[in-house]
Amino acid sequence: MNLQTLALAFMAATAVGGIAWVFLYPTMSGETKTEKRRAAFARTAPAVRQVDRAQRSRREQVEGSLREIEQRSKRDSKVTLSNRITQAGLSWSKKKFLIVSGIFAVVCFAVPILSGAGPIAALGLAFAAGFGLPRWLLSFLKKRREKAFLRGLPDAVDVIVRGIKAGLPLFESIKVVAADSSEPLKSEFAAIIETQAIGMPLGEACSRLYERMPLPEANFFGIVISIQQKSGGNLSEALGNLSKVLRDRKKMAEKIQAMSMEAKASAAIIGALPPIVMLLVYLSTPDYIALLWTHPTGRLMLAGSALWMSAGIFVMKKMINFDF
Repeated sequence: MNLQTLALAFMAATAVGGIAWVFLYPTMSGETKTEKRRAAFARTAPAVRQVDRAQRSRREQVEGSLREIEQRSKRDSKVTLSNRITQAGLSWSKKKFLIVSGIFAVVCFAVPILSGAGPIAALGLAFAAGFGLPRWLLSFLKKRREKAFLRGLPDAVDVIVRGIKAGLPLFESIKVVAADSSEPLKSEFAAIIETQAIGMPLGEACSRLYERMPLPEANFFGIVISIQQKSGGNLSEALGNLSKVLRDRKKMAEKIQAMSMEAKASAAIIGALPPIVMLLVYLSTPDYIALLWTHPTGRLMLAGSALWMSAGIFVMKKMINFDF
């Protein structure tokens, strides 16, 4: 009888313990919380994958836009004479430029011939005046225009950023820049408005700014607008970062110019010293130095000296001009 009671008690205790193990242990050990967290993660995994897929799609769009812009820049990398005239800020046609260059060449050929100089000197002067001088003038005007553009571009971008934050569309903000800015910003942004008005997308119209103003900063502006038009995003933040980058590049350029001024001054003194010495010697004893242009050997030595001086000045110029 006692054995039966003990057996029943043992079986009852075992049953109660089993029931407690089944129902209470998962709660006490944290398995229930683990299952709930696992189920919650399983429910949110598709959303996370969807977000990753959206980010991947946006990244692919940005990469595609950059690749398209790079291919277009490579395709349009050849600068024609008409483009150089436009970049210099002139409204001349290619025909007018060639006619004016030809007139300069004819005049500079006729003057030495009429004054009794040889035909070789006249041809050299005509070539320099008809081919070299006009293209040097285009390069000079282009660089001066680019410097003026770089001085005003960060302020123009800031105006666009403030307009967008105030609720204006991008196109209206660009109109404000075109109306209130000075040259050449006024004409360049007016060209963007005119290009967009004939049906071209605004992103592509801004990308074409690089064709008229071949500067990295203009390319940056076109890339930012083009990517935002295709992929979306916070345009005011992107343009704000671009403005900061433009100002940092401007500071770097000014710092480089200040650091290289000593080398530029030394190069200018070294390059100007031989002509100055020749002039002083000619003023003091003209017969002594006149052999350089009256004797054949002197002419040869003078031509060789001019060649080597030009090579030295060119090398020094390359050493002190930094590109970044």
